[in-house]
Amino acid sequence: MAAPCGRMATLRLVPFLSGFSGTVRPFSSAPLRREVLEKQSDAERFGSPWALMAAVCLQRLPVISAQRSPIEQRFSRMMGQMELEKSVLSDHELQLLEDAERMNRKKADDYDSDDEYDRKNQDIVLAQDLEDTWEQKFKKFQPAARVRADVDQDVTSVQRCLADSLFLLAEQQVGSSKLWLLPQTQWQEGETLRQTAERALASLPAAGFKATFLSNAPCGVYKYKLPKAARTESSVGTKVFFFKAILSESGPPAAPNSAFVWLKKSELQRYLKPAYMMKVDRFILDL
Repeated sequence: MAAPCGRMATLRLVPFLSGFSGTVRPFSSAPLRREVLEKQSDAERFGSPWALMAAVCLQRLPVISAQRSPIEQRFSRMMGQMELEKSVLSDHELQLLEDAERMNRKKADDYDSDDEYDRKNQDIVLAQDLEDTWEQKFKKFQPAARVRADVDQDVTSVQRCLADSLFLLAEQQVGSSKLWLLPQTQWQEGETLRQTAERALASLPAAGFKATFLSNAPCGVYKYKLPKAARTESSVGTKVFFFKAILSESGPPAAPNSAFVWLKKSELQRYLKPAYMMKVDRFILDL
């Protein structure tokens, strides 16, 4: 039964295949290749439709330790008590015991001054006298205030909010309006994006900041398109690449009307646009 079925299938396929004889033409890729080359030539002629910029996220690290929370304070006292209970006597504590023993020997009826011959020609300073001196110095010591209302309210001062991380924003011209942004500038041919970010920081007027850049690679990117009326084939929008840096040395005090501010992370949203803030928030760490 299988053989007749096989012959019938073969007889039906022969006329079907023969119908294509002389009509099948080889596929030609010339038009497709020509179209690809035309697109490549257009891209080479006009370049990238996106303008490239680099920005620097300059961070001033905390200068003093942050205020401890109540649970941190309790934990610190517990650790201090455990360390005191398990520690050995210090040199000062040993000297206190030695001084007390010497005073007891002097009060005894069988005290012999010849036992103190080694210390006869030396000025004996008791440990208690040292403690009294230290106590007087400690009473004169006045620690600096953690909160300074006059400085902490000045957003142009890099010395504000010493217990927090601060980030630098600069007021820059974008189109017909001025916006607060991370310092940025246009990329120039022949330089790397990191060099562009360094130039953006150095170009701030009367800033004089010195910073340590953390990487040659950007930590984030933000892109925006131009309004439809302003778009062209060679200009669609702008891509901004962000680089992180740590402030190592600040310049002279800023003028009251300076075009840059130092802000905590919680204050950035009052200055930055929501879409821009969403991108910046991804790589800014409030240490």
